[in-house]
Amino acid sequence: MRTVNSIIFFFTFIFFDVKEIKAQRDTTNILLPQIELSGFADVFYLYDFNQPKTDYRQTFLYNHNRHNEFNINLGYIKISAQHQKYRSNIALHTGTFAIDNYANEPGLLKNIFEANVGISMNNKNNLWLDAGVFVAHTGFESAISMDNWTLTRSILAENLPYYLSGAKFTYSPNKKVELVALVCNGWQRIQKIKGNSLPSFGTQIKIFLNEKITLNWSTFIGTDDPDTIRRMRYFNNFYGQFQFTEKFGLITGFDIGFQQSFKNSSVYDLWYGPIIIGQVNLNRNWKTAIRAQYYQDETGIIIPTATMNGFKTFGLSVNLDYSTIKNVVCRIEGLWLNSKDNVFETKSIPTNNNFVLGTSIAIKFSEKINN
Repeated sequence: MRTVNSIIFFFTFIFFDVKEIKAQRDTTNILLPQIELSGFADVFYLYDFNQPKTDYRQTFLYNHNRHNEFNINLGYIKISAQHQKYRSNIALHTGTFAIDNYANEPGLLKNIFEANVGISMNNKNNLWLDAGVFVAHTGFESAISMDNWTLTRSILAENLPYYLSGAKFTYSPNKKVELVALVCNGWQRIQKIKGNSLPSFGTQIKIFLNEKITLNWSTFIGTDDPDTIRRMRYFNNFYGQFQFTEKFGLITGFDIGFQQSFKNSSVYDLWYGPIIIGQVNLNRNWKTAIRAQYYQDETGIIIPTATMNGFKTFGLSVNLDYSTIKNVVCRIEGLWLNSKDNVFETKSIPTNNNFVLGTSIAIKFSEKINN
């Protein structure tokens, strides 16, 4: 409770301090930054027909991962400043996503969704250096469910970094290309793992061919081990987003990664996964999406299992959205997963099938404070 009160006090102080700045006249003729206050909340209910022993559905899922209860998946409040020469974002969050996905972070670091500062590095303001905790550069699915075509996240997205801590350069030579190079504390780490002295690195090439087609290639090079057992990890994330018509869009993606079997080994273990999602705008208020996915991690690099064939899972889901206004959406989704081995929890023994039905109401808002 003390932490919650501190967070409320912090944002209340910022809000009224910004209002005071807005009321003052800019006598020095210096351009003030654009201040924006925003927030998001996603309340959900999900029923897992496997009826797992614990309220936590499956250990490899981090969103909407509670069975037979109403809960908050993600709620956050964010304040951002945008200037021609600098920018900053601070966002604090709570919910089951924060509990599950930030389990390895100590103390109050679990409450940080974003905390970063950036500066422009040239006169054209198309080269930026940002440092702090920021959204990861991998994948097309966000922690913010309203930004995704499906309510639940794919297995690929759930086992990619949602956040990174470090520094990154972003260069946009024109409106069609964005290039990113970064150094970070590791694979989804705010605080570097104890005993690891090696930083991790990443790149991203994002191409906007036109308003309807986006192509992306992201990489990660590093380790998630201490120095004593260091295994190097090399990962590639590819996806394309295509809006063929006003009513129909398609996303295709493919992830592939390699990790050393043991320190200094020339043998590498492999994991990979393809995905395809199609979305149809039925009318002004209704949308539907269908997703097919596959994920293979035979040696348990990302998803450890105690089974003979590891994690080899195919999935199908159907999503239906209802929204009468832009910033509120009601969603329902049916998701079926089938694995080669018995990797899904039940109330008794594991099974190779899993079907869930989930629903949520989500709201997002933003307000420019010093227009």
